Amino acid sequence: MIIVTGAAGFIGSCMVSKLNNKGLKDIVLVDDFSQTRKLPNLAHKSYREKIERNSFLSWLPDHAHQVDFIFHLGARTDTTEFDMAVFDRLNLNYSKALWNICTEHGIPLVYASSAATYGDGSLGYDDRDPMLSFRLKPLNPYGISKNEFDKWVLQQTLTPPRWYGLKFFNVFGPNEYHKGRMASVIFHAYRQITGTDYGKKDEGKPVKLFRSHRPDYKDGEQLRDFIYVKDITDVMYFLMNYTDQKDTGTKDIQGINTVYDKTGSGIYNLGTGKARTFLDLVNAVFAALDLPSNIEFIDTPADIRDKYQYFTQANIEKLRSAGYSKPFYTLENGIEEYVQGYLINSACC
Repeated sequence: MIIVTGAAGFIGSCMVSKLNNKGLKDIVLVDDFSQTRKLPNLAHKSYREKIERNSFLSWLPDHAHQVDFIFHLGARTDTTEFDMAVFDRLNLNYSKALWNICTEHGIPLVYASSAATYGDGSLGYDDRDPMLSFRLKPLNPYGISKNEFDKWVLQQTLTPPRWYGLKFFNVFGPNEYHKGRMASVIFHAYRQITGTDYGKKDEGKPVKLFRSHRPDYKDGEQLRDFIYVKDITDVMYFLMNYTDQKDTGTKDIQGINTVYDKTGSGIYNLGTGKARTFLDLVNAVFAALDLPSNIEFIDTPADIRDKYQYFTQANIEKLRSAGYSKPFYTLENGIEEYVQGYLINSACC
């Protein structure tokens, strides 16, 4: 049995699709299923059962002997939410409780961290120094909550047999329609151009981008590491089945309690390793729609202006050293597939 928390959400539902595509259907989905706007993400997917998020931690110990792996992708992800108590409850304390159950019952774990932990990026984006987490200063409560859990994890002497914290950079792709303001710029650009969430309607309207409020960046040339969600699920599937090249022993999916260099356990950046501009991104959306670019610049909203990241780029040498060699989608290829394969066709992953 495999468990996916946040299973009705963006990345979680795409991970369920990945598992189904690999022939895996003994899956338990965990989420707040009262949020009906996300339910289309679960259409046509195969799974064993659904467990409500608030019941899961009490359900898990009684069923732990059946669990092979857990993908903990559920979290409060709104970077404009400033109530730290919400993040403490949903992102920090919930994750600690799940970690402890995985440790007690020997269940391997992937959990979602975030590039938001890196703050303004002044300390770099290198995941190879675990002590860096203790020096980082995230710019918002969401990033703080993710970094606090990373720091807590790094101080634990008792751990799951294998564990991987993944610092997702700017993820885009199908199944993100419900995220509102937190959806990717690709999704918002498509909406602005076509006047709709899905399907081609009023084509050719301008896309609004935030103008730069820093003299060292021109308008639209703010840089982010954009990664297609299918690359995210490919990496997570790789880690579920991870066997270090230097490990001469064998592992089944349940894993074994071995030393670090055999399990590969640790915190990993998950981006492409190549920053691209917002202009590159929007031009790629227009190209996918076979339309000329039409861009307008607007001021960055005052409530996020002083916390806005101007540059992110994952150092992915650690992931590559762990044996993940598959190339990532280029920004243009990922956008073309997303727009033409999903947005125009009103499809979910």
